[in-house]
Amino acid sequence: MSVTLFPIIQPQSAEVDTKLPLYREVKWDYENNEPVFKNGLPVIVTGKDAILVWAWKALNTPRFKHEIYTWDFGCEAEALVGQPFTGELKRSEAARYVRECLLVTPYITGVTDVSVSFTEGVLTVGCKIETIYGEVQLNV
Repeated sequence: MSVTLFPIIQPQSAEVDTKLPLYREVKWDYENNEPVFKNGLPVIVTGKDAILVWAWKALNTPRFKHEIYTWDFGCEAEALVGQPFTGELKRSEAARYVRECLLVTPYITGVTDVSVSFTEGVLTVGCKIETIYGEVQLNV
């Protein structure tokens, strides 16, 4: 039997809206690494395209380096530079960094098929991102 201090007063449970709003982002020109403008105004994309822009920016931003971003935003793959790890360990750690980077947002529900390669000191990443809007392919 549960005993309460005020048995005649029952608090109302508040309804919490757990639905995420439609994600919006400025369209990004990945080759030139700049936002896309039309008639002097930024072009806005939504849904999967917006999540893809966010993911691309997050993976290309070093974590903890810029004060404008929270400590949750960005990728730590830069920490692998100069480390005496084997190639296999570096690829494994880079894949882990990619997953950790992308899964901080509630709009991304999973990261699969992560492929990582180091060529002439350049890290190349490919993966499938499962979002609340569907699946997208990301290559950075």
